[in-house]
Amino acid sequence: MNGAERAGPFVWTGIIAATCLLLLVVQQMLWLALPFLFGGVLHYILVGPMQRLVRAGYSRNAATMMVCLLFFAFLTLALSAAFSWSRGPEEDSWEKTVGLYLDGGVAFVHNTMTLLEQKFPLLAEMHLTATVNAIFRTHTDNFAEKHLGEILVALATWVPSLLLAPFLAFFFLRDGLRFKKFLARAVPNAYFERALYLLHEVDQTARRYFDGLLKLTVLDTAVLALGLWAIGVSSPLLLGMISAVLAWVPFVGSIVGCVLVVIVASTDAPSNPFIAYGAFGVFVLVRLLDDFVFMPLTLGRSIRVHPMVTVLMIFIGGALAGVVGLMLVLPLLGVVMVIGETLGRLVTNPRLRARHRYARALRTRQASVDLDISRERRGAPTPNAGL
Repeated sequence: MNGAERAGPFVWTGIIAATCLLLLVVQQMLWLALPFLFGGVLHYILVGPMQRLVRAGYSRNAATMMVCLLFFAFLTLALSAAFSWSRGPEEDSWEKTVGLYLDGGVAFVHNTMTLLEQKFPLLAEMHLTATVNAIFRTHTDNFAEKHLGEILVALATWVPSLLLAPFLAFFFLRDGLRFKKFLARAVPNAYFERALYLLHEVDQTARRYFDGLLKLTVLDTAVLALGLWAIGVSSPLLLGMISAVLAWVPFVGSIVGCVLVVIVASTDAPSNPFIAYGAFGVFVLVRLLDDFVFMPLTLGRSIRVHPMVTVLMIFIGGALAGVVGLMLVLPLLGVVMVIGETLGRLVTNPRLRARHRYARALRTRQASVDLDISRERRGAPTPNAGL
């Protein structure tokens, strides 16, 4: 894009306003937005293998079916192996496992408070450990009886919605090209080339974003798993993958991932809190690498937005739609940016507008030519006789 075609301040004002409006709409339709998001991720994961099968001679329907069946079969086997491996030789219930990790987290906080009181006598005089323990007891006593039912009901409500994701991914793969042709047929001929460019750029922007997100996830998983393995934390690969996926949500996801890593590390070594401190340090180091090295190499090249605009939109998204806004503001901004810049060039291009007016005049003249012939046969003057 040369300098003459870059979007101006009015176009960018419309882009930011449209992105904010879409965030508010998505927040109200979250039950449908999240399946579309996960369906889009699955689509861009599987579209490469599907296209290779199509080039190999398979039909689009057959290639889509084969790729989806192989992917979900592999995913099922991987999840089954992960769960069976994580349970270990002892068949402990989920309640005992969750309780064990919660106790490990509480012990980590207690040991940390004790160390702080030993280092700083003023905190000991303030009875910091007793105060924190009282707060924990207030929020954890009878937690399951009070909130477990609500949590299970909320999860059961979301399960049918999330099951739409593989269904949507299948039809994105099978009918995506047909849908693009359907949209292109509705565009006037004068704008047809620009419309094809717009559809291509929207698709490429979304694809670049999700490809960058997947590359960032793989990098975060590998580096965090290596660091956790080096200090002796159990299940480093699984922890690294969960933390990397949680990092898709800026700020909030990183905090949840850090808490998860520290809890597992403190449970592995309840008598040695320095293992948990080491896990915390590894996590912070990986997040710094992610923000200053990995993200510019992956997502920074994906949506091609100035870093200042990116940071501002993340804060705006969080203020407007909370966690949902933090997670969706960047892909929405990338797509709306492509649409807004293309529409801005269409509106401000005098040649395209002239072509569109001339095409409409030709269609009007073609539609009325038989009427002019019938008028001439009857001897009546035609509307264009004086021209």
